[in-house]
Amino acid sequence: MTQTVLLTDYAWPDDRIERAVIEGAGYRLISGPANPASAEQIEALAREHHPSGILTCWAQVSTAAIEAAPDLKIVARLGVGLDNIAVDAATARGIWVTNVPDYCVAEVSDHAVGFALCWTRGLIHFDREVHRGRWDPASARLRRISELTCGIIGLGRIGRATATKMAALGCTVVVHDPYASASGTSGVRMLPMDELLTSSDIIVVHAPLTPDTHHLIGRDALSRMRHGSLLINVSRGAVVDTQAVIEALESGQLGGVGLDVLESEPEVPSRLLAHPGAMITPHVAFSSDASLNELRRRAAEEVVRVLSGQLPEQPRNRPAV
Repeated sequence: MTQTVLLTDYAWPDDRIERAVIEGAGYRLISGPANPASAEQIEALAREHHPSGILTCWAQVSTAAIEAAPDLKIVARLGVGLDNIAVDAATARGIWVTNVPDYCVAEVSDHAVGFALCWTRGLIHFDREVHRGRWDPASARLRRISELTCGIIGLGRIGRATATKMAALGCTVVVHDPYASASGTSGVRMLPMDELLTSSDIIVVHAPLTPDTHHLIGRDALSRMRHGSLLINVSRGAVVDTQAVIEALESGQLGGVGLDVLESEPEVPSRLLAHPGAMITPHVAFSSDASLNELRRRAAEEVVRVLSGQLPEQPRNRPAV
């Protein structure tokens, strides 16, 4: 009997690449809706199709979904973070959980640097002004980026890439990561969190979402930041307390924000939308033609690898036998 792979959802126009890899290896691909379905709908799909593998982008693969698929061998994330997968439940069942941790390092770090350049040079602000019919160069209050300090929270692959790029622009780069060292990243100084917050003009968040990092940047952290500084989040929305950010923008404590992710996405609070210092993109920092092709192919190849009896290349757990 042909093994089935369930693609829960996908953030691109079609399932062509995933289908070519899965069906090319002799397996059957069942695609759910393009937009993420509810956890209950994913559970129903698992009960209906009894997949041996699950590919998921944003949809929740819950404990119930895992229990509903008795033949399941792998849950592969089409992305980096694993907060939408019940990893512990999969591990207890002997099911591999994988991701593609390095497919978008260049893109996400470029996005973070882009936010910083837009803020220091006023690119988005003045573009909006000119489109409104206002031509007022005398109002410019711009910054020389090479005279600023950039604090990076999280020194994984993407954090290191951002540090290298910001240093190349002349910034002083400081980093906080309790689980990493700055070895191999020249010109970077590790600091305690409090010191990073108080000494940085630009803060870039590259932290994963875990119980410990939920609202890591909240009212307390924002109050310690330099007055008028820039906060950039290209990691996970819930690492930053959106309401606290809105309050900090409105009080002037924050001079601007660059947000590619929000805890309420795709809903954007009206007060955030209305603030002139808010730069917001719709969770696209990971995206480019090259990165998406690589992501889709490699995630599907992990499923094929496990279903054919091999070990995955990017395991994120150690399943019980």
